[in-house]
Amino acid sequence: MQDGNAEFARYPSLPGRAVLVTGGATGIGESLVAHFARQGARVAFFDIQDEAAHSLVESLNAEGCPAPLYLHCDLTDIAALQRAAGEAIAALGTVDVLVNNAANDQRHTIEEVTPEYWDQSMAINLRPQFFMIQAVLPAMRKAGRGSIINMSSISWMIPSTGVPLYIAAKAAIVGLTRTLAHELGPEGIRVNAVLPGAIVTEKQKRLWYTPEYKAEIMASQALKRDILPGDVARLVLFLAADDSSAITNQSYVIDGGWV
Repeated sequence: MQDGNAEFARYPSLPGRAVLVTGGATGIGESLVAHFARQGARVAFFDIQDEAAHSLVESLNAEGCPAPLYLHCDLTDIAALQRAAGEAIAALGTVDVLVNNAANDQRHTIEEVTPEYWDQSMAINLRPQFFMIQAVLPAMRKAGRGSIINMSSISWMIPSTGVPLYIAAKAAIVGLTRTLAHELGPEGIRVNAVLPGAIVTEKQKRLWYTPEYKAEIMASQALKRDILPGDVARLVLFLAADDSSAITNQSYVIDGGWV
């Protein structure tokens, strides 16, 4: 599998596997969808960014990859999430892999947080991860296997400032991962977390990735290069594939050696 001038692993277990990705239209999610499709997996993804999602589907179709299924879904609406999950499972026939990727790292101060803002932040960054897992469990249990990958962040380990609710949610995801790994392990279902560092997405470049911030990142990272969405996606591919079949209950940091 090629990415620019580099060559990366192809996983024999991934072609034909049914993969569901939340927040798959842009950023890390876009790279996840593309990487799974290029491995020959059958991918369904959720988002609310229709234009970006349709563009991604068209570009992968043009490459000759299995066309991903895009489903518009506001993950803060649990009833809509459950309906979309049911539609994806019906279309794919099952779900072998779930990547809980969707999140919103909107900056906020302690003073501006209201009870309503708290609920909104958790409804985006934490609650959908649990309910997506709940929604795919019947299919995974029927198959007697599954790989669930929850996207956390190093932000709670550094720790970052200026995003206290996002950080609280990302720390909670690690706890959720660990308990569900033990609950679901006897049924052949693996649960792991991935903790990215400062990943250079288009959103980050547009909103926050200033020369000053990049200098701060490079001073903190052991590797003095940008960490890209594809770097994260290739770690997720490994955790989805049978090559990692003995791995569960783990949290994998991918940050260029920041923490």
